[in-house]
Amino acid sequence: MHTDDFDYQLPSDRIAQRPAQPRDSSRLLLLDRASGRLEHHTFHQLPDLLRPGDALVLNETRVRPVRLHGRKTDGGGKVELLLLEKQTDVRWQAMVGGSGLRPGRRIALANGLQAEVVDQLEGPRRLIEFTHPVEPVLDELGEMPLPPYIHEPLQHPDDYQTVFAQQPGSAAAPTAGLHFTPELLERLAGAGVSLVRLTLHVGMDTFAPVKTENPAEHPIHTEWCELTPEAAMQLERLRQAGDRIVAVGTTSVRTLETAVRSKSSQLGPWSGPTDLFILPGFTFQVVDAMITNFHLPRSSLLMLVSAFAGRQRILDAYQSAIDHGYRFYSFGDAMLIV
Repeated sequence: MHTDDFDYQLPSDRIAQRPAQPRDSSRLLLLDRASGRLEHHTFHQLPDLLRPGDALVLNETRVRPVRLHGRKTDGGGKVELLLLEKQTDVRWQAMVGGSGLRPGRRIALANGLQAEVVDQLEGPRRLIEFTHPVEPVLDELGEMPLPPYIHEPLQHPDDYQTVFAQQPGSAAAPTAGLHFTPELLERLAGAGVSLVRLTLHVGMDTFAPVKTENPAEHPIHTEWCELTPEAAMQLERLRQAGDRIVAVGTTSVRTLETAVRSKSSQLGPWSGPTDLFILPGFTFQVVDAMITNFHLPRSSLLMLVSAFAGRQRILDAYQSAIDHGYRFYSFGDAMLIV
């Protein structure tokens, strides 16, 4: 297995810059992983494509506006901070944009807030210490951290937020969930589909390409996730009854498969970090079907869906999506893999 095996060519005009309006008008490519059969639908048809008794597992993380702009206090140039991981109320790991940001450099932000570079970490990462806690002012000072391939500004901050987002903590949206509307969720519940919630806080490393020749040597990112005892009990009861577990997004997949591995094949509660790296050859114990967007070439997320459906099946499906004009990546269209 080589990283090159997960490469494909995407015309740049297929990278969606805005979400579909309404959200559930996005397209939905159904892939039967046993036969390779492809069907073309729209997302609002999802209740007709699922079965009564299916459990749809949603990630209710909420994206925080963690992109901050400032200037070096010595009269230097502009600085951009992308907050990644909170260590204390005033100390954060951050990805920085700007030159000369060595330890000791101070940064002036809006409303009198200042920050100092405390330590230089790997690449553009720095340990930043603020003069006072930054979380209470993020809604006022911060911007939504859009992926680097989205170049158009948001028309509304909630465009990069799922309608069921509840738990603040993500630096990126769980994008498979962006296709849902409140009305669609009601229709799904009315069709006998259970809606189960968990949390995984998405980090910006989710967009990082795999650069090692052997994917297994890639240092996979760690993210915090939680499956509550109540949700675990509900899902385990459905599993025992033979109902399907349908994960919405790779984040839900990662959380569920982490939780089951902590309990020796029985699904139980989990709260903590996960560094689970799902590559072809992985044995899925919980997830029976998956809703997911179209992922970047050579990414760990493309490898995850390839592990679920087969690498060639996925690459063939992606080529069909390109041929049929589907939109790709965070604001793009979706797949249902059964």
